[in-house]
Amino acid sequence: MIIGIPKETRDLEHRVALSPESVGKLTKKSCEVLVETNAGLASGFIDSMYVAAGAKIVANADEVIAKAELIAMVQAPEIAQIEKMKSGQTLISFLWALQNKDLVEQLQKAGVTSLAMEAVPRITRAQKMDALSSMSSIAGYKAVLLAANHLGKYFPMLMTAAGTIPPSKILILGAGVAGLQAIATARRLGGVVEAFDVRPAVKEQVQSLGATFIDIPLKPEDAETKGGYAKEQSEENKKITRDTLHSHVKKSDVVITTALIPGKKAPVLITKDMVEDMAPGSVIIDLAAEQGGNCEVTVAGKVINHNEVLVDGPLNIPSTMAYHASLLYSRNMLEVINHILNKENAFHFDFSDEITQYSIITHAGEIISPIIKNGL
Repeated sequence: MIIGIPKETRDLEHRVALSPESVGKLTKKSCEVLVETNAGLASGFIDSMYVAAGAKIVANADEVIAKAELIAMVQAPEIAQIEKMKSGQTLISFLWALQNKDLVEQLQKAGVTSLAMEAVPRITRAQKMDALSSMSSIAGYKAVLLAANHLGKYFPMLMTAAGTIPPSKILILGAGVAGLQAIATARRLGGVVEAFDVRPAVKEQVQSLGATFIDIPLKPEDAETKGGYAKEQSEENKKITRDTLHSHVKKSDVVITTALIPGKKAPVLITKDMVEDMAPGSVIIDLAAEQGGNCEVTVAGKVINHNEVLVDGPLNIPSTMAYHASLLYSRNMLEVINHILNKENAFHFDFSDEITQYSIITHAGEIISPIIKNGL
């Protein structure tokens, strides 16, 4: 099996799909690994580290694509790269297939077998493959650091000769992996933390991390998908949520939003009026900025001042911690590769297996994943 790792070309992307650690495990299994020169440089992995792990360094991405049977990437390839791929090749990367219909059609037309890292089901057997959780954990951690950097206050309570400084009040909206990591990090920094999620089941997790869970009396409805993600709320419940959260947002020094709906625009949880009710100097970090934002005034990729409140809509936060993000993503990638290869290092796609069935987007010119098939 020849596995290729091209250098990432998307804007703001500094990660690499496979680290030297994972490459070493693949070469020990008699896989041949081709790495484009400097593919790992932005992540802190230089070419000599890959050579030491048994990989071969090649001059450019075209050579990687031309020779590899399996292409490992972080971000989806450019259309120009797909045009150079051959029928029967396998691609593994984030594809965000529900949002990228043209990309899926291009891969289908090219006869490429594509596996989307974001489509790996959240089941116990697939935990080691769950790149979404790995990257979300990094995003939640870094969001708190960004907030602390923007905020002109201490997070913890401090007793000084000049008087007592009260702790900052932190509100986390969304208690998935990113939200829970944000809670834990904000608590470590000494903040007083509240959190809300439409899924009542996460209340105990929030409380176990030392935060207060905001109970909102919503109308009964299914708040969670089969895969454990939050579902989009009804209009009535959205209004109840916003009305209740308004008072909590108003008294918060920092609000970090993490609410995402797979394949859809992010729900608006913080309206313009709420922002304008916050105290001057308050901070909002909107981790959903890339999908439209949880805050009505968020501008993706910008830090704006709205009525003396700083609203930050960061893009690709995991890439800002490229070393550890690459290390974790690479371990997820290695598990996925091991899942689709047999003992002879040949492809083995068992579509009766839930992991394979849901994560394979295209194969032999057909769309496979039922989620994508129904969504497109």
